[in-house]
Formats: sequence, C-alpha cells, structure tokens
Amino acid sequence: MSNQNEKLFASLDDLDFDEQLLEELVQFPLVEALFGRRSRRFFLGAEIPDGPLAYKSKDEPIPLNDLEKLLILAAVGGVTGWHHSITRHERYKPYFSNYPGSASGRTFPSAAGFHTTDFFFTDDTGTYFYSTKDTPPDVTSGSDGKQKLIDILKGLRGNIRKLSDTRLNIPNYEPYMEGHNSWVANKPGSFVVFPVGDLAQHTIANLCFYAQNGLHIFDDVNGRPIPGIEEFADLVDLDNPIPLTFLEQYSIAELSAELATSTYAGMLMQQAIGLGGWMYDGMDRLTVLGASGNPEVPGLGFRYDQDERWSLPNATGLEGVFTSYTPPHFPDMRAAIDAYADRKFGPGGPFNAETPGPWKDSAKVRSSAQVYDERFRQLVALQAQYIYDTFGKFPATIPSVYSLMYLQSHHLDLDYYDRFFGPHSYLRTHAEHLEKWHGIKLHE
Repeated sequence: MSNQNEKLFASLDDLDFDEQLLEELVQFPLVEALFGRRSRRFFLGAEIPDGPLAYKSKDEPIPLNDLEKLLILAAVGGVTGWHHSITRHERYKPYFSNYPGSASGRTFPSAAGFHTTDFFFTDDTGTYFYSTKDTPPDVTSGSDGKQKLIDILKGLRGNIRKLSDTRLNIPNYEPYMEGHNSWVANKPGSFVVFPVGDLAQHTIANLCFYAQNGLHIFDDVNGRPIPGIEEFADLVDLDNPIPLTFLEQYSIAELSAELATSTYAGMLMQQAIGLGGWMYDGMDRLTVLGASGNPEVPGLGFRYDQDERWSLPNATGLEGVFTSYTPPHFPDMRAAIDAYADRKFGPGGPFNAETPGPWKDSAKVRSSAQVYDERFRQLVALQAQYIYDTFGKFPATIPSVYSLMYLQSHHLDLDYYDRFFGPHSYLRTHAEHLEKWHGIKLHE
C-alpha cells in the first residue's frame, strides 16, 4: 500500500491504549456476546422525529477512533491463520482435495475455502478498500498459541487502501435506501463496513468442484445440453447433469453465508467493545456498487453493463481494486479460469509447495493436490464460455459481483434506552464504553 495508506491508522502507534482494556476485551465471554447481541440503532446525535419512540439526542455524534475501527475490521475479515483445507475425497485418492482458493483462514467460514470476498468501509474520513482474502498470516503466535491483539491490529493497516476522502454517498430515501433505515444508516459518526463477493469466481470454483467430481451442467433455462460436452465423457457422467440454475442458486447461497457470517462476527465484536450498531441489508446494493443509474449517486464506481436479457444491471468490478472473474475484466472465460488456477496453484496459493501451512510437512501436503491440467481447464472453460455467450454475462442468472449485508457501528445514546426501555436493554460494556475507551462522562 502507499505511504498515504500507511498513515491512515498511524495514530495507533502512539495511541495511549490501556493494556488492561484490551485484556478485558479478549476475555469478554462468548456466551454474553451471543445472548446479549441486539440491534442497537440509536446513536449519539440521532433523532427519531415522530412515533411512540420519538426522541432527539442531546449530544453530537462521536466517531469511532482508530482502535475501535481496527477491532471491527479484524472481527469482520481478519486473517486468523492457515486454512486447514479439505482433507480427503474417495473419488480422487490419493490426491489431496484441491477445493480451496486461499491458503489463509479468516474469522468467518467460506464454502470449501473458496474465499472470494473482500471488504469496503466508509466513515466521516472517507471510503476505503480492505483486502484479506489472499493475505498470509503475518503475526506469530506465542508459546501458548495466542497472538497479541495489538499486533494483529497493527498488521491490518497494510491491507487498507483509501479510495476517497468522503463518506460513501447513499441518499437516505428510496430507492437508494429502505425507508426504515433513512433516519439511522450511514449517518455522521457511524462506521459502515461491508463485504463484497466475487460471485463469478465463486461460480467458477463450483464448476471446478463439480468437474473434479465427475459432474457437468445442463442449460435448463433453454432446455439443452452444453454443445461439445460429449467430448468429455471420460471426465464427467453425461447421463447425470446438474441444472445450470441449481449451480447458480447454490453459488449465491454459499456466498450469502460468507457475507452474512463475516458481518455477524463483527457484530459480536461490537458487544465486547460496547459499541452499538447492527447488521442489515437495507441499502440498495446496486447503488452502493455504482449501478444506480444516477450519475449524481456514483457509489463505489464499479463498472456495470445492461442488457435486455437481464432484469437488473450487472456490476463486474472496479479496475485496480476489485474485479470479478469475467469479461470485460478478462478477455474470455478461459483466461478467467487460468487466473483462478494460478490463484490456487501459483505462488502463495493453497496448493503450491512453497506456501507455508499448518502441517508439520506443509510442502508435502500442498504439493499432493491434483493440478488442473489442460483437458480439465478445457472442460470448465467450455461450460463457462457457453454461459457467457448465451446469456451475455457470467454467471447467467445471478450477479457477477454480490453485496448483501452491511455492518454499522456507532456510539450509543444510552439516555434513549434508559427512557424507553426496561432494564438490561444494553450490556455493561455499553454502559462503561465512553468512560473506559474515551474518558468521557456524559450528563454528570
């Protein structure tokens, strides 16, 4: 990252953080986070103008500091060690299963270790990209197997890239934002982080997964087999195809789980820190990505295209930042598949002998996976290119880039909860947060 990006959280080096505070955070009970989790939306500076819960905050918003932001980012998408991979499959023994796309493990699960998700976030200081999907673990554990939390946070800074000096502009009215979020979402003082998945790459990964297990797809939308698939009868069972729509529904369901569990992990961290917030899907994802159709609402500025065959615009990526594995970012689907193979088997990949790992003989384990040979790549490319040529996009019936959940973090206005709610509407961490973390006592 650039020197500018290295300075984004430079204050952490000199931050007068309390070691005891971080120790309390690490020791916060998981059960309390689980059963104490609630969507707590009313923040310092907020206003509900009408209705039975009408209330206007007496205070100005207090933005999250660097430490708080990095803790949320670490929870949402931090690298936690080496992926343990998929151990065995009867069909292609004694080869090691070659499903994962990343050698690293993160705070949330990913189907077969595909890991096609990265992150964006925005606050009053600007809009940022946060990438960890192929980041190797860079913090050494101590003799007890634990890592120092502050070292993890400092290491994250190199994964952050600033895209803009302004908060992401999402108008607080429909169709850009659902009406029930208009009073609270993406407001001054808030910190919003959200995962974005490469659904095109995830679908390629599943095509490879199926092909590895002797399966291929059938175009059930048009009621016909993939032309030329009969040439691969030695690799796949021609009598038992998988419907194209099943492949794509399966892929979007898997990626949805990835996007949701990452934001949920961040929400658990909110409870431990004592921050308010919630995870939600109430901002229009096309608007966020940049496909609102309104030049005054550019979102993240992703490339998108439209076609009379599609019900919605299709965003494919932001060049130099986040691009999906499909044209126009690749010349054709074969090139995208080769790039995916390079990610798996090339330097740093999960099946490259030079990549470190969790095993005592990681080189032996990694190098024992079956490599995608030319014929295998031809089989996958035949199906992927057919989809692109027939439907004008890849995948056919779902987006190339997929955004689902947002996680907003902010400082709670406890007066609101004390006025309208019964006891225990917030945790002790919320009650103590401003004084412990910021040295602020409100309304003494």
